[in-house]
Amino acid sequence: MPLIDISIARGRTPEQLRALIAGVHEVAASTTGAADENITVIVREVEKDLWSRTNTTITERESAAAGVQETAG
Repeated sequence: MPLIDISIARGRTPEQLRALIAGVHEVAASTTGAADENITVIVREVEKDLWSRTNTTITERESAAAGVQETAG
């Protein structure tokens, strides 16, 4: 009974999230042999200001990148 828990930064469309769920489900079924009814996929969307790597949030990285693009243009 695979339980797949995905954390992803908020910002995808409902269609993108649905495609992610379908793709992960399909791979889980084909690689584990689990029946469809035994596969659970949970997608947790996390706000970009609550997701950090190297002590920098996604929001901060995006803001910095936007600033660089503005000065380059």
